[in-house]
Amino acid sequence: MKAEKIRNILNTNSLVLALLSGGMLLCTQISMANPVVAQSSNAPKKVPVFAKVGDVVITWREFSRAYREEARNKFFHGAPDDNTRAAFQREVGNKLVTNVLLTQEAKRRKLKPDSAFVDQKLQKYDRQFSKDPKWLEARKRVLPILTKRFENESLPIVLERVVRNVPQPTIKQLKEYFDAHPDKFTSPPQPKVSVILIRVDPSSTTGEWDKAKEEAEGLVKRLRAGEDFATMAKNYSGDITAEDGGDMGYLHAGMLPGLPEQTVSKLQPGDTSDPVRLLEGVAIFRLTDRLQPPPLNFEASQHRAKDLWLQEQGDIAWDSLKKKLRLNTPVHTDESRFLPLGSATETPAK
Repeated sequence: MKAEKIRNILNTNSLVLALLSGGMLLCTQISMANPVVAQSSNAPKKVPVFAKVGDVVITWREFSRAYREEARNKFFHGAPDDNTRAAFQREVGNKLVTNVLLTQEAKRRKLKPDSAFVDQKLQKYDRQFSKDPKWLEARKRVLPILTKRFENESLPIVLERVVRNVPQPTIKQLKEYFDAHPDKFTSPPQPKVSVILIRVDPSSTTGEWDKAKEEAEGLVKRLRAGEDFATMAKNYSGDITAEDGGDMGYLHAGMLPGLPEQTVSKLQPGDTSDPVRLLEGVAIFRLTDRLQPPPLNFEASQHRAKDLWLQEQGDIAWDSLKKKLRLNTPVHTDESRFLPLGSATETPAK
């Protein structure tokens, strides 16, 4: 078998796993990202099958490879709980089935692989293993296998481009879309915010942070009792706006970081926030005004309307194709090795 010869050439070098995880699969038309499986005559007669998509088989071994690869990217921060893993198993399984359906459809349409995508992938291998003598020795033999793998991987991408390339909208369609989605063509509110910052060095002790919070809480009580915010900002704030009475002016969306923006969004004009701990200290925010920009007219929004319309119609076309392929193709999956949803106690399939 061709893959066996390649294994002998590469021996037990770490490159074996990198190449043969793709090379072996491609000899049987398999790809980790796009496992279109057809068992060779030398394969075991009884290979555990995860799914059969039309006439195409996805083995449990292929599911496990894909699951491990996807899990490394998704759960790099730590091990997920059983319920999360159970849902993720089904997500990976559905993705594998969908990729088979899309690859088959791309081939039915006689679409050509994306040569730029393939070249980029091959160049990555060359860069990664350029100093490995095993790679240099086996490159000519392995290259066709990798090329076929990446060509298969690119087919769903090419198909998606084709399907999403919907006809250009008419002015009437854009106007109807504009009228039906006024929220998409209105600028977000612009809050006018003032701040008092009790500055604390990030490396300060817990006691120093607690002291700053207590000071801020005292200021909030005085402000809510009617004392002037601008005067107190000049006297107590460590922010650069102190000389201007803490006035930050009208702010556009995204100008404040996450927690301050969330805090201000909940305030009504004239409200003073509770103390908010930030990296540089403890802050108090006051919303003095909230400017609501008027809706944009159609002429000013036509280009944005076109972009949004094309995106939406592309999404509809792409989702419709995937649903159609799923309905029209016999798909049988074996989820017996999956963790049960809701009360998972088993371990993922290996």
